[in-house]
Amino acid sequence: MSLFSAVSDFLKPTPPLSPAVEKALLRVGELVSPQLKSASGFEQKLAGPIEYALGYCDGLISALPGPIDVNRRSFSNDPLVHALFATAHDIDQMLGRSQAVRDYLAEPACWESEYFYALFAARRMQKKQLGMSVQGSVVQSDVPQIVIYFSDQTLIQPNCSLETTLQHLRANALDSLLKTFHDHVEALRAEREGLRADLSVERAHLTVLRGKTPGNEHAVHTRHLEELDQRLRQSAESLMPDQLVEALAEFLHAPESSLALTPVTITVDRLGIVSDNGSDDANVHTLDFPELSARDKRHYLVILARISRDEALEAVEMVRDQQHRFMLI
Repeated sequence: MSLFSAVSDFLKPTPPLSPAVEKALLRVGELVSPQLKSASGFEQKLAGPIEYALGYCDGLISALPGPIDVNRRSFSNDPLVHALFATAHDIDQMLGRSQAVRDYLAEPACWESEYFYALFAARRMQKKQLGMSVQGSVVQSDVPQIVIYFSDQTLIQPNCSLETTLQHLRANALDSLLKTFHDHVEALRAEREGLRADLSVERAHLTVLRGKTPGNEHAVHTRHLEELDQRLRQSAESLMPDQLVEALAEFLHAPESSLALTPVTITVDRLGIVSDNGSDDANVHTLDFPELSARDKRHYLVILARISRDEALEAVEMVRDQQHRFMLI
C-alpha cells in the first residue's frame, strides 16, 4: 500500500453506525452504567463487539425450533408436547395463569390473527423411582428408572406476528448479556466497598497499636494495610469507565459463556421414563430440543410455540372462574 493510500484511508470519515448498533449502545448506558458513555472512544470501542453480539443473538434465536402448536390436540399427537405437560389440562392452566398471555389478549392487536406466537420455556427435571419393566414376555418389578418431567412452563413475548416475536427475543437476548455484565460490575462495586470497610478497620487497629512498643504485630498489620490499599486501588481502577468499556468489549466478543443453546436428545416412553428401546416400540420416542443457559445459570428447554387465540381466551376465562369460585368458598 502506498503512503498516499494509507493517508487517504486514515482521513476517510468513520462510517455511520447502523440503527441496530446505535440502539444497542443506548441499552449499554441504560442496563450497564450511564458512566460508560464518558469513556474515551465509547462508540468506536464498542461498535464492533456490539455488532458481533447482535449477530450472535440473531443466530441464537434463529436456531430455536418451531413454531410448534401447543394445545390439547398436540398433547395427544406430538411426543414433545406430551412430554412437556403432565396432562392436557395443564396446558389450559399455563395459558390461563400467564400474565404475558393475559396482557396480550387485552390488546386490540390480538384480534389481527387467530393465532399468536411466543417463546415457550420450561425446566427439565428428573427423578429416580422403582417401577415395572417389560422385555418381550418377561415382566420385571422394582426396576430402577429415571423419569423426565418439566416444570415452570411459561410463555414469553406473545405476539400475532412471528417476526415481531423473534425481533423482541433478539432484543431480550442482548439485554440478557448486558444485564449479566451489569451483575459483574455490581460484584466489583461490592468488592470495592468490602475492601474500604476492611481498610477502615485495619487503620483503626493500627491507631491502637501506634501507642504501644513497635513489634511483630505492628509490622504484620502494616503489611496487611498496604495489601488492602493496593487491592482497593486496583478495584477502583477496574471500575473506571475506560476499563469497564474494555472489559465489556471483551465480554461481548465471547457471549457463548453467558448465553448459549445446548442440544439435548432423550429417549422416553409416554410416561416420561427414560428408555433404551429404539424405534421398535411405538410408545417410545426420541425427543430433540435445545436448552438455554442464561443469567441465572439454570437450563431451560426453549421452543417457539404457536397458540390459538380462542383457546387462550377460553383458558383465561376458565382460570378466572376457578379463582372466583375459590374466593367465594
